Amino acid sequence: MQRWRGLEFIPGSWGRCVATIGVFDGVHLGHQELINRAVSLAQDRALPTVLVTFDPHPAEVVRPGSHPAQLTTLRRKAELVEALGVDVFCVLPFTLELSKVPADVFVHEVLVEQLHVAAVVVGENFTFGHKATGNVELLTQLGHRFGFAVEGAKLVTVPNSTPADEITFSSTYIRACVNAGDVAAAAAALGRPHRLEGIVVRGDRRGHELGFPTANLSTPRYAAVPADGVYAGRFSLLNPPGREPLMAAVSVGTNPTFSGRERRVEAFVLDLDEDFYGQRVGIDFVARLRDMERYDSTEALVEQMHRDVDRTRELLS
Repeated sequence: MQRWRGLEFIPGSWGRCVATIGVFDGVHLGHQELINRAVSLAQDRALPTVLVTFDPHPAEVVRPGSHPAQLTTLRRKAELVEALGVDVFCVLPFTLELSKVPADVFVHEVLVEQLHVAAVVVGENFTFGHKATGNVELLTQLGHRFGFAVEGAKLVTVPNSTPADEITFSSTYIRACVNAGDVAAAAAALGRPHRLEGIVVRGDRRGHELGFPTANLSTPRYAAVPADGVYAGRFSLLNPPGREPLMAAVSVGTNPTFSGRERRVEAFVLDLDEDFYGQRVGIDFVARLRDMERYDSTEALVEQMHRDVDRTRELLS
């Protein structure tokens, strides 16, 4: 898969393509259905599929300080869409200037003149252009004018408590699940466990003293970190990849037993005594074990940690 940051990387010999456009944070089941449709349409026409996304998140540019929690890094997003068959991952740097471009100008200058789109596949709630004035209806009209097809894909929904109370799979919904610690619901909408990526940094080494050495994860600024608690998860080395994921009991919080103040993500990797310092890793959150609690003694905490490890092994084996 080719990766472009900005339209200046488009080859001079670039022909027509099928494009899909959006932030695609999480690459959840709704996104996957959209991308699969774009890939299928491109294959039918013997054309490449281009996924157009934005960095930073448009909300942060239009309303500074409003950047939502990030479900996937750009690197992870690229890996996920490549696995779906996308040929080009195109990141448009989102600037204040780009946010002011009228919808029809964006279509003409980006989709028509630069990407030469033959078809565009977007979600039925897709908006674009200055103040989000463009929608699927306008895009369809512009497609008729400039000679490309438009498909507005329906959102993916599942029944909730009643048929009338459906859940729409969206990045906003998944962020709410992660924020509440409901990693099972997040996984159901993502089609895989929610992942945190980061670099392992030095901690206070208290875990070593207790017999549970942990890898302390330094996460990206806007990463969607689950609610405080203890989780069963899978721990993966990402650079270089290749090793099988390892079972891990993961603690998220301030460690109240020791009056901690800094919120941390710490993974105790089962059945392996290794120093992961400086390595880029991913933690996939599979199940929530319990809330974060304060214990009256170190002994009581250690007993609970043993139970957490046993439960993690039971869930993941």
